[in-house]
Amino acid sequence: MRKLLLLNGPNLGILGKREPEVYGTSTLADIEESVAKTVADRGWQVTAVQRESEGELVQAVQDNYGTVGAIVNPGALMIAGWSLRDALANYPRPWIEVHLSNVWARESFRHESVLAPLASGVIVGLGADGYRLAALALLAKTAG
Repeated sequence: MRKLLLLNGPNLGILGKREPEVYGTSTLADIEESVAKTVADRGWQVTAVQRESEGELVQAVQDNYGTVGAIVNPGALMIAGWSLRDALANYPRPWIEVHLSNVWARESFRHESVLAPLASGVIVGLGADGYRLAALALLAKTAG
């Protein structure tokens, strides 16, 4: 069975409780389930990883080179996650950066991602639906 990497960074493990007016009420488990349902018809399974530290996220990328693609919400690591950027630069499959909130409608320090130039696409501001849309995009970009 082929696998899709769903990678979530710091503070995303508390979705549903964390600033629901900004990030919505869906939990990370809800999002994982939605992505799994979206890719199930292709026969893909989801490998979901959420970590609070950048080093553990780097290791997760390196451990999952065999996946068909990735959905990555780096959280605040989008701003200065240089080692995560380097790991994703070496990731051999398409990946999409996702953010629940519209980062460009927020504080100016959130207006640039060091990861985005490497991504196959970026989805922001669509809440939990952004993950499902990223999964659909990866299904379209990836044969088999």
